[in-house]
Amino acid sequence: MADLGNPFSGYSVDDIDAAQRFYGQTLGLETRPVNGLLWLRLGTGADVLLYPKGDAHVPASFTVLNFRVADVPGTVAELRGRGVEFERYEGTPTQTDEDGVFRGGGPLIAWFTDPAGNVLSIVADD
Repeated sequence: MADLGNPFSGYSVDDIDAAQRFYGQTLGLETRPVNGLLWLRLGTGADVLLYPKGDAHVPASFTVLNFRVADVPGTVAELRGRGVEFERYEGTPTQTDEDGVFRGGGPLIAWFTDPAGNVLSIVADD
């Protein structure tokens, strides 16, 4: 059987340089550009590949990357201080409060987008 023991996920962005600044400087992830692509190293040791699609890029309308945190409201405040804007959802099953935090049952979650418009989240590590 083939060895499938080193999987990774990936998604597109429209600007690799903007992605590297956002994921590296704003979010503080380890980034590694290679041949026009951008590798992200997550705290778990897993890698995510970001690849350019330029004008053909269509932002993911679903959450492509979740960050588990102990304190969602505190992390929202910290990331806001770094310039991250959180999504506000109203009148939906995922309605968020004025801070952009979903408190409707289950774990606390707050959604935001990367410079390419892909949806990311921070979620309570319960």
